[in-house]
Amino acid sequence: MLVSLLSAHAKEVFTPLEQQQISIETPGLFARSNSFQVDFTQLTKEEYSFPLPVGKALTVHGSEIEIETVKGDAVKAMFDGTVRLSRHNVTYGNVVVIRHNNSLETVYALNAQNLVQSGEKVKAGQTIAIVGGNEGKVYCLFSIMVDGKRINPSTILNVNRHTLRQQTVLIKRVGNRIEVKTSRQKVEKQNEVMSLETNNPFQDRAVFRLNLDEITDREWHYPLANSKVISGYGGKRRHTGVDIKNGPGTEVYAAFDGLVVQSGTFSGYGKCITLRHTNGLETRYSHNSKNYVSVGDKVKAGQVIGIVGRTGRATTEHLHFETRVAGKAFDPSYVFDHAKHCLQKGTLQFKKNGSVARLKK
Repeated sequence: MLVSLLSAHAKEVFTPLEQQQISIETPGLFARSNSFQVDFTQLTKEEYSFPLPVGKALTVHGSEIEIETVKGDAVKAMFDGTVRLSRHNVTYGNVVVIRHNNSLETVYALNAQNLVQSGEKVKAGQTIAIVGGNEGKVYCLFSIMVDGKRINPSTILNVNRHTLRQQTVLIKRVGNRIEVKTSRQKVEKQNEVMSLETNNPFQDRAVFRLNLDEITDREWHYPLANSKVISGYGGKRRHTGVDIKNGPGTEVYAAFDGLVVQSGTFSGYGKCITLRHTNGLETRYSHNSKNYVSVGDKVKAGQVIGIVGRTGRATTEHLHFETRVAGKAFDPSYVFDHAKHCLQKGTLQFKKNGSVARLKK
């Protein structure tokens, strides 16, 4: 993160008012400046959790999320932080408020039971409550606050996908209001490039077909020149891609035209880039020593997007390359001939369960 203000203003022991009042200013948050930034592109997989990972989420009133699930489900902390409030509230029932290291606060309401106490430090993904609900519906009422004021959660989250947006957020106090601006570039013309929000090539169809023969030479590029595969897809390791070896400092190329939807450090992937392509595929390039593109950038096939490295869980310099459809990884050899460094021929058929097959002519 670009900032971590918790150490400056948060305490393990909060005032009685902080422990009782859900919406309350964060002491010292804007003492030095009327704005601060949070970089969500640098979070690892272990540093973020959706409150109910398998729940169905719906934004209500523009500032809260109803996450519907089943009775007895565990409510998770979104980020690392300290529990500021854990009590019963007349309006929100059993409610937990966590003040996070990134200076945001998250609110988890209508719980059947709170499992943490004020002043307790928690980790992202830690169970903090048992889901409750209201009027016969089982759900958690979730919201995000800055300085005691609720912000639109869709600014931070892709609510439908339960994912954190890969972006830098500028949070500014303007009078009594909180303004939130992001680095994410909005894509409005779907005929130019697919949306940051969705990449569902299936639409209402049971299968998705990609004819590789229709992709021209200018529309594809092998991701790493003068290289060889040192670890294949699948196997005992359940490898989600292929490891392609060349020397350190080798340039990494975009496989197809597309849009950068992730660029930053991502768990064991190290420095990682994910591209979403107009042909329906997604490609991922990881363990880079440098990333040259940012979220929202449009790239062309063959454009240099990074440099080979060994960041993340890697024992040698190499490129871990993945191909995906609707978020599900499949063997990149369906798309590329790794020995000849060329595009395969024919039509690929994908099903929603993740299976892929090459159709016979």
